[in-house]
Amino acid sequence: MALKAGDTAPDFELRSHRGGTVKLSDFRGKKNVVVAFHPLAFTPVCANQMTAYESDRARFDESDTVVLGLSIDAQPAKAAWAQTLGSISFDLLSDFYPHGEVARQYGVLREKDGISERAVFLVDKSGTIAWARVYAIPEQPANADLFEALESTARR
Repeated sequence: MALKAGDTAPDFELRSHRGGTVKLSDFRGKKNVVVAFHPLAFTPVCANQMTAYESDRARFDESDTVVLGLSIDAQPAKAAWAQTLGSISFDLLSDFYPHGEVARQYGVLREKDGISERAVFLVDKSGTIAWARVYAIPEQPANADLFEALESTARR
């Protein structure tokens, strides 16, 4: 079962498409974080999802929010995919080894096929999940839902 609003977001440290690693807890007290699980790189809906985040980057910046895109793809695949997407300013993270461990901790690993659900978690500055939604694999998440959740988080 996927984590929900009010749960503490499990910390993780994953390899980025840019090289190096990104640790969720490094943003605690500083930024809200969109943890966006997508099933696989090099697929149309996943590409549209990630480029939609990039298109709305200014709004995320205004909301003191960073986006992290996660999938079970290996880091070199994420790096190659990022090149095909064009200008991606946020980290695309590899949940490759141990295979899908972060997706498992968030309750969104599809055990039968080894990929994650398409799921988005908004982690507030305190490290608590403020909003979460699991989407059907072919469904494109709407950024408007995230911005509404960010406005609610800002009012708390």
